[in-house]
Order: sequence, then structure tokens, then C-alpha cells
Amino acid sequence: MGDKAVITCALNGVLTDPKQHNVPVTPEQMAREAKAAFDAGASIMHVHLRQQEPNKGHLPSWDVSVSREIQQAIREACPGVIINHTTGTSGPKYQGALDCVRETRPEIAACNAGSLNYLKVKSDNTWAWPPMMFDNAVEKVQDYLDVMKQVDTIPEFECFDVGIVRCVGMYRQTGMYSGPLEYNFVMGVASGMPADPELLPILLKLKLPDANWQVTAIGREEIWPLHQRCAELGGHLRTGLEDTFYLGDGAKVTSNGQLIESIAACARRAGREIANPAEARQIFGIRH
Repeated sequence: MGDKAVITCALNGVLTDPKQHNVPVTPEQMAREAKAAFDAGASIMHVHLRQQEPNKGHLPSWDVSVSREIQQAIREACPGVIINHTTGTSGPKYQGALDCVRETRPEIAACNAGSLNYLKVKSDNTWAWPPMMFDNAVEKVQDYLDVMKQVDTIPEFECFDVGIVRCVGMYRQTGMYSGPLEYNFVMGVASGMPADPELLPILLKLKLPDANWQVTAIGREEIWPLHQRCAELGGHLRTGLEDTFYLGDGAKVTSNGQLIESIAACARRAGREIANPAEARQIFGIRH
């Protein structure tokens, strides 16, 4: 089982506008997209919450009842599925994210492990959006880890840059966290780590040796060699409409299922089998 690849589907994200892209918002839409991904080999569904009122689906929500409804709909559509809940927030107000984890007890939740200037420049040399700080101070990380410990949720340490990978080891060293370790190398954000397969061996040298790891590759068709290299090096795999809309041949997709089929093929080309939900629970040390 040690060589099996666990696949995560990032169903919708926080930045993708359902008026422009075919991302799910309602519990019914989330369940339908999750089922397509589940049938294609995904055992884990990474969920973001959106406001449910008409014309508000592009706005984030931290409503616990919305989280419960979406998780229930996904679990009913995908028996045994593992939920990976978002927690990403900028600024000092993140109680809603803590409440969602505490009240719904997902098996896994994102734990953004360090801060990043979240930037992008357009072709005309102007900012794509106003420069922002994605702030994840140690105190904020500790708050998330404390809540996750209370409800037996495993943190997935989101690492947007090389130094953040090293911070995770410090969290273990200082006793901030002592449970199963899972790194998520987020590659392709313009001001973070590039989506470059040649960077992976360095990241693997920096992570703690007992830890699971995966790659989130953000971009267009150029990200697929990175997915393939991740599969070859023994990493777990993630894709979905949060991360990309394009297959390796440049074709634009309309469903998460198409992306999961393609990333499952990466694993098989690397000679690896796809883990089912029960196997994924065992690999990640999930106890509930």
C-alpha cells in the first residue's frame, strides 16, 4: 500500500467565479461534481464554501450550516469519502474558519503554514489585483492546530514557498504539533514557488522524512509535467477546478471528473495504483 497514490479533488476554490467558470456552489452541485471525481479515483474532496443566495456564489462563506449541508451531500454521494476543509483567510478575523472545523469535524483541514505576499502582474506590467498579504502568523497557525487537535482533524500544511516548508519542521520541533504530517507543496502562484518539476527534489530534502506529501499545481496545461513528476517521486496527487481548467493537451474542461481522470493516468504511468478511501484513511492515519 505504501506506493499507492491518494488523489484529492479541489472542487471549487475561493477565487473562481461561477458566472465565468463551471464551478460548483450549492450542496447539490458540490455533490454532483464530487461524485464525478470520486468515480474517477479521488478519495479526498477539498471544499470551499460559497454564499448560497442568488448571485452571491462568487463570495466566500464561513456559515457552519452551509458547511454541514455540503459535507452531508458529498458524503451521501460518495460513500467513505474523506473531506478536506478549507480554512484560508486573510486578516485578523478567522473565527468562522475555526468554527467550521470545530463544529463539522472534517477528517482533514488545510493549515496554511506561513505568510506570503500574494501578487500577480499582468502583461501590461500592472497588478492583476491590489497587492495583498496572505497572513499566517505563528499564533494563527497555533489556533488552527489547537482546534484540529480538539476534533481529531489532521492538518494539511499548505506550503507556498520553500521557507514555509522548513517552518513545518519547526512546528514539530517546538511541540506546536505532534500528529501525522502531511505537506502540500503549492506551486504555481506567481509570487510563490514556481510549478517547476526540478524543484521537487529540493522540497523533498527539506520536508521531515516521516511525512506524506502532495503537490497542488496551479496554472494551465504547463502544470501537467509537474503532476507526472510528483507521481514518479511517490507523492500524492491533487487537481480540480480550484487549480486549473486545462488538461495537458490544452483542452479546457467542464468538470472535475475530467481532471481526476487525467491525474489518475499520471499515477498509472508511474506504475502506481490509486488508493481507495479506506486505503487513503490508513495512509494518512485518519481515525474517524
